[in-house]
Amino acid sequence: MQEQRIHLVRHGEVDNPEGILYGRLPNYHLSDRGHRMAKLAADDLAARNVPAGRLVVSPLVRTQESASPVAEAFGLEPVIDDRIVEPWNVFEGQRLGGPDGAWRKPSNWPHFALPWVPSWGEPFTEIVARMKASLLEHAAAAKGADVIVVTHQLPIWMVHRAVTHRPLPHNPAKRRCALSSITVLEYHPATGFIEADYHEPAASELAGATDQGAV
Repeated sequence: MQEQRIHLVRHGEVDNPEGILYGRLPNYHLSDRGHRMAKLAADDLAARNVPAGRLVVSPLVRTQESASPVAEAFGLEPVIDDRIVEPWNVFEGQRLGGPDGAWRKPSNWPHFALPWVPSWGEPFTEIVARMKASLLEHAAAAKGADVIVVTHQLPIWMVHRAVTHRPLPHNPAKRRCALSSITVLEYHPATGFIEADYHEPAASELAGATDQGAV
């Protein structure tokens, strides 16, 4: 018998022409490409006949839009959960790159003093704790059915690091969590979570995509 699975789906590309680190800011919608990505992720889940009984979504608009084709494909009403939201960080609303980027301003340098916490935002340990609490609750509520969770890059990556027993501090440039990617966990109450799969159903759209907005 197959274990209960949790499918962690990242949102699609966001319309962000100014290159802002949008974080938890409101009204950052998916781009046209982002909508296509979200549909590819939903089609992938449906094609694999995922026995989903619950759809959990971050409260931000980009994740709700990414969850819409999943909800349609599976006939599920999304459950909004604040615990799976994008982590907060002090650079929200700023541009990180370019000659006037936040990285270059001496007034911001103290925020980089403790990258293993990290000192610029929500501690990695707190992200893991809230994500695990959410996943455990929704796994129980699904009563053995699979759970689809539409969330953000760093929360997914922190769960990956935790369940694979790797240190939480990492290089953000080396995260394996592409837009509209799906990280799959298996769950059993006696043994907890293990990582079972990772794939990129929107790979055909990634070459031209812009992936900004998280640190």
